[in-house]
Amino acid sequence: MSKVLGIIAEYNPFHNGHFYHIKESIKQTDADYVVCIISGNFVQRGNTSIINKWTKAKMAMANGADLVIELPTVYSISSAENFAEGSIKILDSLEIVDDISFGIEANDLATLNNIANVLYQEPKKYMSLFNHEISKGISFPKARENALMMYLNDIKRYSNVLNGSNNILAIEYLKALKKLKSSLRPIGIKREKVLYNDKIIIDDFASATAIRKMLLDRKFEDISKVMPRSSYIMLAQEFRNGHYVIDLYKFQKEIIYILRKMTKKEISNLPDVSEGLENVIKEAADSCNNIIELLNKVKSKRYTQTRIQRILIYALLGINKKMMETSKKIIPYTRILGYSPKGKDLLSEIARKNPKINLVVSPKKFIETNNNRNLKEMLEKDIFASNIYTLGYEKDSLSNLDYTNKVITITDIEGVKK
Repeated sequence: MSKVLGIIAEYNPFHNGHFYHIKESIKQTDADYVVCIISGNFVQRGNTSIINKWTKAKMAMANGADLVIELPTVYSISSAENFAEGSIKILDSLEIVDDISFGIEANDLATLNNIANVLYQEPKKYMSLFNHEISKGISFPKARENALMMYLNDIKRYSNVLNGSNNILAIEYLKALKKLKSSLRPIGIKREKVLYNDKIIIDDFASATAIRKMLLDRKFEDISKVMPRSSYIMLAQEFRNGHYVIDLYKFQKEIIYILRKMTKKEISNLPDVSEGLENVIKEAADSCNNIIELLNKVKSKRYTQTRIQRILIYALLGINKKMMETSKKIIPYTRILGYSPKGKDLLSEIARKNPKINLVVSPKKFIETNNNRNLKEMLEKDIFASNIYTLGYEKDSLSNLDYTNKVITITDIEGVKK
């Protein structure tokens, strides 16, 4: 019987570590098919994707993915919790996926699963510790880490676990699996040689963070060593064409304009804004000329820079608290970005297993024919996100690419395949 592996990723951009993760995941699960759910043009850590979602889909397909699905924007720029839950909901709804694999910095999955159990069950003692920590005025992540360390009472085992970006997401995946009572089997793949925020090259491995820094410095020779050949060719092509967005700073004037136009009440209706933060954001927007100044004025012990950057993206894209809350209550659609011949077979199997699944191959057709108002609004926000994203291009800032770009097939990547 065929086995299907699910992977959730940002691929910003796709590098040798990602290639290792796919291959090692296939090896450990004996998977016959690989389904990847990827972030779109804006990503969970409060930033832009360097290249657009269609190029990321091509990179994934050139390196082992059979079916690439876009994680809707409202999830991809959300908290780690909602990012993970939205992704798991999609994988679950396919009804064909056996395993889910993700990268971890921890030595074993059991350590992360113990933390996930506490966060899922929320025992009274833990919640009391957490509430005490958050009352100190520190950030949510730090308060949670402190409370967990005290509750689990095993510094040797759990120290620094929550400092790992991959660990944090892995814990949220595990928590989502429990919450949704999913039958997906979690697989943790130890991150090799470099960590998420490392800015060094070790052998032919570098983190996505390091690669983005190299792109800023135009160190293309170094980049070519740490990416699969196919990914590097695609990345270089996008840079030659001017089709890239280095980071959120490309939209700083638009963001400040929007925040100046918004009332404090409207800012308070953005996700992640609470406890009067709208007043600080409004004051900063009215007095700052760039995002760096704005971030420095708004971020604090309580509010991390990543959280503030996500809020700025919510403002840029017009995402409010109601939309975010709705996303937590519904099963998202399955937006197909690309498929191989094997992936095409998977689509047939998905339709057979779950005839009611909301499959999006043509966004135009889905919006015209689907009667679910929440899903239509969510997809329209994906389309709007692409329209805003291309404003950051150096050239060809075209709109409506979600309507004009076709689903990626194997013929689109044959010339660059590894």
